[in-house]
Amino acid sequence: MKSVLHLVGIAAAVLPAACASTPPPLATVQTVDLDRYYGTWHEIARLPNRFQAKCVSDTKATYRPYGNGVKVVNQCRTASGTLEQADGIARVVPGSQGARLRVSFFRPFYGDYWILDLDPDYRWVLVGEPGRHYAWILAREPKLDAATLEALLSRAAALGFDRQAFIRTPQASAVR
Repeated sequence: MKSVLHLVGIAAAVLPAACASTPPPLATVQTVDLDRYYGTWHEIARLPNRFQAKCVSDTKATYRPYGNGVKVVNQCRTASGTLEQADGIARVVPGSQGARLRVSFFRPFYGDYWILDLDPDYRWVLVGEPGRHYAWILAREPKLDAATLEALLSRAAALGFDRQAFIRTPQASAVR
């Protein structure tokens, strides 16, 4: 009887883990022309994360060529009204045709930056990482039309991201 209870206990511990679904591998766009991607992108929405906890508005990222990689400058406004800036570098993952980058703001630590959906005219982009903990919707303009934003949130959900967790990023220049 004791061994039966022991087996039931093991099954009760293992079964939920076995039934937990792991998301399928995260697909990226097929190719990204980095020359077209360079420039400034305004954050429209994001999944909350600790490294942007101070950011309350006017978040943007600027990318430019930097040797064999990409220079990344992230900027946002804090609740006190000051601008915070973080400078980083990115490397294209070999074989990804520019769709996967490894970004670092604190070398030697790098994180995944995968381009999951991209407007053919490079007006908007959905970016995330394979663990589905981080994601951003960026646009060339400080404001994105509601239909496009809705489509990108739906795309993020279809890829396994928590759609309801996305927060919108106010952009002062979108109000003017």
